[in-house]
Amino acid sequence: MTPAVLPLTAAGSRKGNLILVNREHPLQGELIPDLVPLTGGWPDQHLDRTAARMLAAASQAVQGAGQILPVSGWRSQEEQQAIWDDTLQRQGTDFTAQYVARPGCSEHQTGLAVDLALSADTIDFIRPEFPYDGVCGNFRRVAARYGFIERYTADKQEMTGIAAEPWHFRYVGVPHARILTDAGICLEEYPAFLRQAPRVVRLENGRRVRVSYLPFNGTDTTRPAPGPCWQLSGTNEGGFILTEWEVQP
Repeated sequence: MTPAVLPLTAAGSRKGNLILVNREHPLQGELIPDLVPLTGGWPDQHLDRTAARMLAAASQAVQGAGQILPVSGWRSQEEQQAIWDDTLQRQGTDFTAQYVARPGCSEHQTGLAVDLALSADTIDFIRPEFPYDGVCGNFRRVAARYGFIERYTADKQEMTGIAAEPWHFRYVGVPHARILTDAGICLEEYPAFLRQAPRVVRLENGRRVRVSYLPFNGTDTTRPAPGPCWQLSGTNEGGFILTEWEVQP
């Protein structure tokens, strides 16, 4: 049997649940996410298959059906451009720069980000209401358990380049959401945080997970896999994040 290997490639370094997508790290090449329709929100909204399943589970955990509405999931390059142009025309440069990512720099184009709203007769598409109390607050409290982080907070605006967006959630996966939330860091800080030392967390089921950073020199190569249960994600900033699950007896 051929030993399993980690594929460290330039293409792979720009894909995965943990890629950075912002002004300094735009998408490189077209992503083709595995999308499924979202239910219980605005029509014609889609999200990455795993992210959609975990979003539904998180909403169910807080009895959010009919109250928590997905209003914007995956967007194509063309849709992001149209939103940028329309907001620029209606709201001006300063507002648009704060609340709308430039085409190619939006997490929505990965299929891993979703804007949520509290159900209401009127919902603002750009800045939907998603308060910190009630069912929305309950969702926040369980979000990391289902792999989601509140992506843009007021205290991290200088790093993210986006104003606080209490409605915008990003799927990164369960161990990573736990680590990011517990450490109080944003996704821009995650690679440097992991470069300091690998992190080990114990999940609610008792299983341990080890997360580490792998630098990439730009040359496609492979290295031996650490074991049978692992996942590799690019960061879109020059490296990879390796997730290793403890093998159950």
